[in-house]
Amino acid sequence: MTTARKPAEGAAAPSRIDATFAACRARGEAALVTYVMGGDPDLATSRAMALACVEGGADLLEIGMPFSDPIADGPTIQLAAERALAKGTTVADCLELAASVRARADVPIAMMGYVNPVLSYGEVRFLDDCAKAGVDAVILPDLPPEEAADFGRLARERGVATVFLLAPTSTAARRSAACASASGFLYFVSVTGVTGARRELPADLGERLRELRGESPVPVVVGFGVSTPAQAKALAGLADGVVVGSAIVSRIAEGGSRTARADRVRRFVRSLKRAVRP
Repeated sequence: MTTARKPAEGAAAPSRIDATFAACRARGEAALVTYVMGGDPDLATSRAMALACVEGGADLLEIGMPFSDPIADGPTIQLAAERALAKGTTVADCLELAASVRARADVPIAMMGYVNPVLSYGEVRFLDDCAKAGVDAVILPDLPPEEAADFGRLARERGVATVFLLAPTSTAARRSAACASASGFLYFVSVTGVTGARRELPADLGERLRELRGESPVPVVVGFGVSTPAQAKALAGLADGVVVGSAIVSRIAEGGSRTARADRVRRFVRSLKRAVRP
């Protein structure tokens, strides 16, 4: 795991994200990061699914903000976004969802979405509302680190981390830029392509993660394609955190009552959490 840094005397208390990764590191385990789409299939159900993830043992929660052109997402999350948009889910709704979860849980919350809806909402207004809602980080897959200086500064001023994605195809210059601008954690995409469950992960993934973690000043999580407890277990020793999204979203989409969906998600997340423990 990444070596913990001792805060300087008089330094501010660690953020929820820092404290969470430090606690997982102390236990010798990877952090489990789970994803739900805000508003899928409706806001009340997505709130129940988010809380089910927390109850199942998730260490960090990502809340998706639906967008009509989600270029980094595969069919499972695209369909979730379509369902959420069909119900009229907005960025403001997702922030209210985050605030509702924050009132019930202390796990770090990251809002994940795309630049266009944030620009339409207004960057400053968005980040102000993130801070008010208790959001800890923002993940925008289509915001490259080279163009994120102003957004990152505004986010830092409000105590919100900006998380960048790196892919197997990222150049050395892109990796350096992401590491230089990183706050909270870095998100390494395990495969070339979009989100979605996969039967196998790349053979050289461990080597790539070791290289990135050696360069990164913040924890590194790995996602895209992690869909089973066995895969989560295999990656737990290679990264500071493991992200599972599509496999959770697909279980929500199986239908049934809100209680049945929550039970299904809770059991699955619990199995993932057991897998990332030593």
